[in-house]
Amino acid sequence: MSGGKVPQVDTSFTASDRLGAWKARWGINRMNYLVPAGLYAIGEPGSDAPVIVTANYKMTYDLLRRELAGRSVWLLVLETFGINVWCAAGKGSFGTEELVQRIAKSALSGVVSHRRLILPILGAPGVAAHEVKKRTGFSVAYATARASDLPEYLDNGEVTTAAMRQLSFNWYERLVLIPVEIVLVLKAVSLTAAAVYLAAVLLHGESAAATALVAYLGAVFTGIAAAPLLLPLLPGKSFAVKGALAGIIYCVALYALGGGADWSLPVTVASFLALPAISAFYTLNFTGCTTYTSRSGVKKEMRLGIPVMGSALIAALILVLAGRLI
Repeated sequence: MSGGKVPQVDTSFTASDRLGAWKARWGINRMNYLVPAGLYAIGEPGSDAPVIVTANYKMTYDLLRRELAGRSVWLLVLETFGINVWCAAGKGSFGTEELVQRIAKSALSGVVSHRRLILPILGAPGVAAHEVKKRTGFSVAYATARASDLPEYLDNGEVTTAAMRQLSFNWYERLVLIPVEIVLVLKAVSLTAAAVYLAAVLLHGESAAATALVAYLGAVFTGIAAAPLLLPLLPGKSFAVKGALAGIIYCVALYALGGGADWSLPVTVASFLALPAISAFYTLNFTGCTTYTSRSGVKKEMRLGIPVMGSALIAALILVLAGRLI
């Protein structure tokens, strides 16, 4: 073929693949977890075999090759710098220009006899199909939202059903996102925790400092883990509101179990202001992981929520300082 030699993809999963995925979930070497962009062969594809386009984030690549085991297809991997399809489409790296250039660099026209590309639905925001057609001659078909639906799509004459356009976001799918969220905030949370403990020691002594530290870390955990896991059960559409409600529940539990009856009134009020605000902030941050938020929606929520959270924290600080002076 005029396209030259094409690397063969092994569709089996190794212990190294599973370890790499686990490390990526925990943010270990996350930005280097990628495969070289280019054209790959799964099975023994001929010139009429389908061409499936994906990102070069290795977890995405691995999921796709596993689902395509036993088939003969071409895999065109775009350079998204280790970012998954959905996020890369939003950033523009899984986009029209990269797709056009990758078609040319891989000499795809000389490899296949047809002119049809199969893209994931979540890559649609970054790709102008008409522009790709105009510049390369290849038409774009948006297949499925999930790699697991791709075999059915191929077997049914490349027809997308309504179910293939839908995404779930169940308990387990939210759970696997939490480790990397924890890692991403670990440094900032550690520094803030140290500051909270030191300030509490100076103001109220070591016993109060230990309680303040536990209270702060608990509020962070509530926002990062508890609220996302309980997302459908928390009322409202706003992530900030959901996080605040989870924070209030946490604060009530802390008050009941942590000797809240012995707290002064300023400290009690400050706790019920600050802790839900902290939880709300980290739950709001989780919107970037979800399947049903938009950039404009997140910006709107930030404009409304961040000032309220900031005001609650400032008011809590003033109350604690004022209480110390009384």
